[in-house]
Amino acid sequence: MITRRLALAAAAVAAASPAMAQAYPDQPIRLIIPFAPGGPADLIARLIGARMGEKLGRPMVVESRSGAGGTIGVDAAAKARPDGYTLVLASTGAMAILPHMMPSMPYDPLRDLTPIGLVLAVPQVLAIAPGLPVNNVAELVALAKARPGTLAYGSAGTGSSLHLAGELFRLRAGIDITHVPYRGAAPAVTDLLAGRIQMLLADVPILLPQVRGGTLRALAVTGRERSDVLPDLPTMAEAGVAGVVSETWYGLLGPAGIPADRVAILQTALAATLREPATREALAAQGGRIADMDAAGFAAFIRADHTQWGEIVRTAGIRME
Repeated sequence: MITRRLALAAAAVAAASPAMAQAYPDQPIRLIIPFAPGGPADLIARLIGARMGEKLGRPMVVESRSGAGGTIGVDAAAKARPDGYTLVLASTGAMAILPHMMPSMPYDPLRDLTPIGLVLAVPQVLAIAPGLPVNNVAELVALAKARPGTLAYGSAGTGSSLHLAGELFRLRAGIDITHVPYRGAAPAVTDLLAGRIQMLLADVPILLPQVRGGTLRALAVTGRERSDVLPDLPTMAEAGVAGVVSETWYGLLGPAGIPADRVAILQTALAATLREPATREALAAQGGRIADMDAAGFAAFIRADHTQWGEIVRTAGIRME
């Protein structure tokens, strides 16, 4: 009798297992934005969160946890329960750049997080100050070589993706240019317009109004391919400087250890969201590319980016100020 009861109980558990697996999610999912409200990450997270929530049948509740270049929010996600109910929209800095620069990182980006999918990768635009006597990247490189140490490029701060893009350009072009860090991209754009710095590599949306309006001249983009919103601009490779590929990317991750079936559910919902024409149009307005990439592909992408920026940080000798 006891044996029969045990067999019946085991059968009941086995029958219930698929239903239990399919029950996810059965409560709202928290989506952490590691940056202040109102910026690109906030816009992307709210758009993706709303559409994924509809597909999953449960709302994705956006929570801002900004600070320390995005590492505070990513750390909060890394330390959450690995049940698929806490996710983060992480980006290049906190995942691939700052881990090589901060003296004590609170998490390991390759070990402590579960990649779900890449959302958007936004290249930088190389723009020059009005009146600078160059017409293309080759002429800019020639001018920098003729006047070593006298041309300056701005960034959104030491360790920002804009800083690393400038260092990547400096190293690949073999030129001596000076880094001027600012507290954000906006003051760097102001000084570029005024001619106080000679060049700036900034994400496409930051410079798009000035480039389209003709107040700034753009020479190239740092993407793997041309930008849809600036199709006449060559890539850096097309402009003659190979190996300058730099993108500020945004991707969905959770803490390490999320069950594979839940990762698959989330990845499927994200992929379906990114296929929607309205979603693609809204993201394309940010000047980036939407990648068709599963969780494994995203994990490989993060590892490659982590390796590339680690090499640049070490070669350039960049340290946190």
